[in-house]
Amino acid sequence: MIRTLCRMGHPVLRQTARKLTREDLGSPEIRALIADMRENMHHYGGIGLAAPQIGESVQLAVIELEAGKNRYGSEDALPYTVFINPEFEVIDVTEQGFWEGCLSVPGLRGYVERPRHIRVKYWDENGVEKILEAKNFLATVVQHELDHLFGHLYVDRMKDTRLLSFQEEFQQFYGQAPTLDEDNV
Repeated sequence: MIRTLCRMGHPVLRQTARKLTREDLGSPEIRALIADMRENMHHYGGIGLAAPQIGESVQLAVIELEAGKNRYGSEDALPYTVFINPEFEVIDVTEQGFWEGCLSVPGLRGYVERPRHIRVKYWDENGVEKILEAKNFLATVVQHELDHLFGHLYVDRMKDTRLLSFQEEFQQFYGQAPTLDEDNV
């Protein structure tokens, strides 16, 4: 089912989402939510989506980044992955910057620097504990999506708000820089 996206200003985007229990994972409601999230991510052209972005304040996010050189200039890939109750730790504090956009902040881009190497512990949709190490662009994508589960948007992570741009101006003046496209996150 296609759902309406929550945009910046909606209170659900500023809440810490509740953790799911293993019992929750077998419920028809959570199974339907996971299916809806994949459908919505694809419908909106996304590479990731967090449950709060469609009005559900639970710690659940999905990411799918195709293999090979992609439109972001990155070769990082991640097959469709469900992240439940994720916890991440920074492996390398060295920061890297990308122009990020977000379905919940339509029409804007902002330059954000984040740690370039992280480790994420999470459950998959079956409650199996998993660990993912992510570097470079993929680390940024994962951090961007997981931020939604803790009430943060990429604009909160910007060090210099002078590097916030409308989409049209971004394309005109910064268009060659790697970006997390609002139509894709």
